[in-house]
Amino acid sequence: MFDQIDETMKDALQADCTRYAPSIEIISVRVTKPRIPERVRRNFEQMEEERTKEAETQKKIAITKAEKNAYVSKIVMEQKLMEKDSLRMQKEIENAMYIAREKSLADAKYYQTMKEAEANKLKLTPQFLELKFIKAISYITKMFFGNKISNMLMDQRLLGNFLRHLKGRNVSYISCAKDCGKNVST
Repeated sequence: MFDQIDETMKDALQADCTRYAPSIEIISVRVTKPRIPERVRRNFEQMEEERTKEAETQKKIAITKAEKNAYVSKIVMEQKLMEKDSLRMQKEIENAMYIAREKSLADAKYYQTMKEAEANKLKLTPQFLELKFIKAISYITKMFFGNKISNMLMDQRLLGNFLRHLKGRNVSYISCAKDCGKNVST
């Protein structure tokens, strides 16, 4: 910027003259390049080198710091991703365990139902149903017999089996039918 020093100096002097001595006009200013002693020049160059080295050191420190921060951010991000992945895998395992448990319970319920159905198939014989019928009608205090048996709300076949069963044992019918005036045949 030494080539601009003449103009800068002229403008600065003229501003002061205009202010303090308005009748003075500066036409031109010429500044010659000074000769700097070797020792001062070397000292100045050393100072500039030191400043440059310091700036480079600061730049390297800033770059190292930025790289360190980026590396730490990358590690933190990878750690968060691993945690999320771990949680996702844990949820998948929990879901798989829940599905397996529910499937096992459903299979057990199906097996139980199938076994009960098989047991019922073996158990629900005509003899068993007749026994149930006999037990059920044994609690009835009144039983009506007559010409219109088809109007009764019982299975006539079972009633017939029941009556034959009682007849084979020589058991007399105890019923309120006699009391009610109905004719009961044996």
